[in-house]
Amino acid sequence: QVLLVESGGGLVQAGDSLTLSCRASGGAFAAYAAGWFRQPPGKERDFVAAIKKNGMNKYYVHGTRGRFAISRDNAKNEVYLQMNNLKPEDTATYYCALAADESKLGFGLDSDYDYWGQGIQVTVSS
Repeated sequence: QVLLVESGGGLVQAGDSLTLSCRASGGAFAAYAAGWFRQPPGKERDFVAAIKKNGMNKYYVHGTRGRFAISRDNAKNEVYLQMNNLKPEDTATYYCALAADESKLGFGLDSDYDYWGQGIQVTVSS
């Protein structure tokens, strides 16, 4: 059983930057693709970004490309989401997730992910 714990969230102002971290334990982190999802208040959870096991292929939802950057450090069992130029519409609970099968990673389907973190709040004030 893999345990994921997110950190780095908080309250920021529009235009600020924030980096979310997600640490995995209890499993072979490098054997999983990783992704970030977010759930705005009162809305469904949506795909944000994903990265393949080797860290070479990355996918982003339209609207965050150029502002957000996903990366991973397999030696530290961590995946990151660097968020720049944050906007109020980025306010959401952010979740990291791991997927054993990365063949459909670019589709951003939460059903493809096997393990999920508990989520962390990011609030962007205008």
